[in-house]
Amino acid sequence: MDGREQLAILEKGGKMVPFEGKLGESGLNPLTATSMQILQLNITRRCTMACKHCHVSAGPDRSETMSHEMLEKCLGIAREVCIATIDITGGSPEMHPELEWLLREVSKLGKRVIVRSNLVILLEEPYRTFADTYARYGIELVGSLPDYRKERTEKQRGARSFDRSIEALRVLNERGYGREGSGLVLDLMHNPAGAFLPGSQQALEREYKRQLAQQHGVYFNALFCLTNCPIGRYLEYLLRSDNLDDYMNDLVSAYNPAAAENVMCRTTLSVGWDGTLYDCDFNQMLDISVNHGAPKHIDHFDFSTLSRRQIVVANHCYCCTAGAGSSCQGAVVE
Repeated sequence: MDGREQLAILEKGGKMVPFEGKLGESGLNPLTATSMQILQLNITRRCTMACKHCHVSAGPDRSETMSHEMLEKCLGIAREVCIATIDITGGSPEMHPELEWLLREVSKLGKRVIVRSNLVILLEEPYRTFADTYARYGIELVGSLPDYRKERTEKQRGARSFDRSIEALRVLNERGYGREGSGLVLDLMHNPAGAFLPGSQQALEREYKRQLAQQHGVYFNALFCLTNCPIGRYLEYLLRSDNLDDYMNDLVSAYNPAAAENVMCRTTLSVGWDGTLYDCDFNQMLDISVNHGAPKHIDHFDFSTLSRRQIVVANHCYCCTAGAGSSCQGAVVE
């Protein structure tokens, strides 16, 4: 399904107030950006895995890859003083042929640099060297590990994915990642394995740390809880299992105005593989570019306009405002 088809389905799913109306009830409509602190680069949709919960619908058969020209333009934007964090995602960023070059260049800017990895790829050729590359440049890593229980992780990611993720975590721990005092940050990302919202991020982090240390001898810094967004492969799952209406109703019932006030799109700009600009990675996967007068492509980038742009919203945005909120940095409210 393309983005337009997905949006049409979400407009019909559940008995709900449209998200824009819910923002209005909270005094937040129109939702606007407050700054541009994070520049998120989706450099490829290729991935060694095809996870069931993936909102990107990434996989080995995808071909979208950011060109060298676009990478150079992204580096130019990253030099803006107010942008403190460069967040590199995919797909599997490791599958981009110029990732090592990009890391070398972006590390010269003295900013926080994050790479989001499926972990398992770090055990495969020719990607094994990235564990050392990440450590060399002091890159922060966010590894996908949907659950600390093997069966729940493999329900989403496939057979042997849990054991291989644990092995990859050991490789990273050996290089200092997740170890106190090393300065090498290793965070994990949790996604619920069914049609329900995540539990308390703090409680889950404690349980992840206890279970992974005791059962597997691996360590990490922080856990991020991400509410599954009802798009991509996760939307297909909700439709197949006849859970879409119930899931959407749960999201609407859990709407939190404090979470809406702190959604990631207010401080983040997402750049697609072809240079198109988006309010967030979810909007990117639905082909909803920035709008309301803001430049839609990196070729016409304007920091001032984009930093105070009106954000484009639709019903999938309920996933970021439910409960404690959800973002690429985890929960947004205590």
